[in-house]
Amino acid sequence: MQSLLAILQLAAVEVNAWKIIGWTGNLIFGLRFFWQWIASERAKKSIIPPGFWEISLLGSMIYTSYFIFYRHDSVGIISNLLPLPLYARNVFLHWREAVSHKKAQDPTKEADSFLE
Repeated sequence: MQSLLAILQLAAVEVNAWKIIGWTGNLIFGLRFFWQWIASERAKKSIIPPGFWEISLLGSMIYTSYFIFYRHDSVGIISNLLPLPLYARNVFLHWREAVSHKKAQDPTKEADSFLE
């Protein structure tokens, strides 16, 4: 880790907690494409797995916090905030489908109980 920090300092890259948060958000956000690629390879067709939306949501929230609290960059804030409702909606739709499927599998559960 020390050698990585030394290389970054030689390259005149500023390293601080907010930069690490920003890089982490960017890394997580980018990993969604690898997640989708692996899922598609396993399915032998192009699919978008639920994890794609979950990773998108998490990465975008972390990345947005970097732009809000450190960079104060309206372009970064807007470009990461606008798709957040789409990611959240897809996560919710998957969660709702999973709950519905679970209820269908176990008819002894109360129809209106979704917290277990």
